[in-house]
Order: sequence, then C-alpha cells, then structure tokens
Amino acid sequence: MIAHTAPKQPRTFNDFEEAARSMKEQDSRRESLFRQSVEAQKHASDLLEKKFQEAVKKAKESPDTGKPIRDFDLD
Repeated sequence: MIAHTAPKQPRTFNDFEEAARSMKEQDSRRESLFRQSVEAQKHASDLLEKKFQEAVKKAKESPDTGKPIRDFDLD
C-alpha cells in the first residue's frame, strides 16, 4: 500500500448554535418521557392495589377446602 486517505465524514451540525438547540430539544424530550413514566408508575401501583383487593375478596368468598388431593393419594 502506497497511500491512504480517510474518507471525510459529513458534519452532524453546521454550527454550535444548531448543536446547542438540538441538545436542548433532546433534554426537553427526555424530561417529558421521564414524567410520562412516573405517571405510568403511579397508575400501575393503583391498578395493582385494585387487583390485590379483588383477590382478597375472592379468597374470602371461597373458603379453603383443606389439603389438595395428590395423584399419589389416589393409588
């Protein structure tokens, strides 16, 4: 090999102002996504609490019948 010239990579931004503007947009987008995930977690805990209360109610309605029958006991 005699010589090598690396290919020029295109610039992502033309100037610093454009790069700064892009970073601010990314920050605001990231903050928005974080707020949405926090709200989703708040609602998820409410939903889990509701499901738990339904399961407790169902358990109280159907009493325990004792030990379950095992296949070994039927022989």
